[in-house]
Amino acid sequence: MSESVNEGGAAGWRDRTGNPAPLGLCAFGMTTILLNIHNAGFYALGGVILAMGVFYGGLAQIIVGLMEWKKGNSFGTLAFFSYGAFWLSFVLIVLFPAMGLGAAADNTSMAAYLLLWGLFTLALFPIALRSSKALGFVFGSLALLFIILALGKAYSSPDLITMAGYWGIIVGASAIYTGIAQIYNESFGRVVLPLCSKNEKWRSK
Repeated sequence: MSESVNEGGAAGWRDRTGNPAPLGLCAFGMTTILLNIHNAGFYALGGVILAMGVFYGGLAQIIVGLMEWKKGNSFGTLAFFSYGAFWLSFVLIVLFPAMGLGAAADNTSMAAYLLLWGLFTLALFPIALRSSKALGFVFGSLALLFIILALGKAYSSPDLITMAGYWGIIVGASAIYTGIAQIYNESFGRVVLPLCSKNEKWRSK
């Protein structure tokens, strides 16, 4: 919520809402880890991944995107809304053929889909890096993940898909770390888990 304040006779608004980014980062990270454990070959693509893709990776991130819009954060709005839509689109790519709503995606179309997401993520990487090195790593490693997956589909290479799976677990873990670190640092009022941002104040004990 926001509250009105008067300073020197001028009315203004103080933002009292919480930081939505940790929710979006954890939602993205946990769903990414689950999918990439599958890509690494440990289990089949099933209901657990699809349900997480709809509700946590998808809807939760879209809600976070709307919250970032409310805070005036254009980058957060674009990123969280886009990756939330990515997860929903991924689930529908899997489900549509089973529902008789289209042919299953072939490797060529999936390669194009993944490559576009990789290029989009790469374009956002320099902006993420300006926020913190931790967030920059999330976006840089995610761009590489999309590109490896695109190459794996383009060349029908199970080895590349498996390699992407292991790399994707690291990507997801880095997103979770970045989200949890923000919560810890805000809660304790000091740097508990470093994000390596320009505004980060290190305190020696």
